[in-house]
Amino acid sequence: MAFDYKREYKEFYLPKNKPGLVTVPPMNFVAVRGEGNPNEEGGAYKQSIGLLYGIAFTVKMSKLGDHRMEGYFDYVVPPLEGLWWQEGGGPIDYAHKEGFRWISMIRLPEFVTKEEFDWAVKEAAAKKRADFSKVEFFSYEEGLCAQCMHIGPYDDEPETIKALDAFSEEQGFVPDLGGPRYHHEIYLSDVRKCKPQNLKTVLRHPVKAFEF
Repeated sequence: MAFDYKREYKEFYLPKNKPGLVTVPPMNFVAVRGEGNPNEEGGAYKQSIGLLYGIAFTVKMSKLGDHRMEGYFDYVVPPLEGLWWQEGGGPIDYAHKEGFRWISMIRLPEFVTKEEFDWAVKEAAAKKRADFSKVEFFSYEEGLCAQCMHIGPYDDEPETIKALDAFSEEQGFVPDLGGPRYHHEIYLSDVRKCKPQNLKTVLRHPVKAFEF
């Protein structure tokens, strides 16, 4: 049976729909950076998703070719994720999506080194005859966070975020947004097949202890 990150690491991918605390260890991703409205048809964000999956499936299907990755194990490609912020940091303003800055990403299995990643980029570019120069090997250590499962449209996220931040305050923490720590979303539903009211998205905010 293929290793499924969502099933094996439920604390990171399948939280309850009420806020909780979690400490997230270092992980490696294939990532694309960009800015602008993610809903723009044919825009940079939607283009980035094609690049990410191009690399993710090149790694997964390498088992069928001549290239052998040391330590390879069969696995389910992890879900799409995104780090989001706007100029100046702080809370996300959903009314001004044109000002979004983002890192779109998919988790890589532990056996994927930087060298293997570089191989996958070259392989995907050659097979698909496409430009993969925007993808990067991205290491991210998130640390202590508050998170919650959001069910519903993306535009309704502010209400869940309010509950998340209120919970953090009750626990003696405050959101730590800005610099290398960002608003984090993990997309568990296929937006093309799922009704907006049923979309499942993990919302995660890095936090730090409240200083008096």
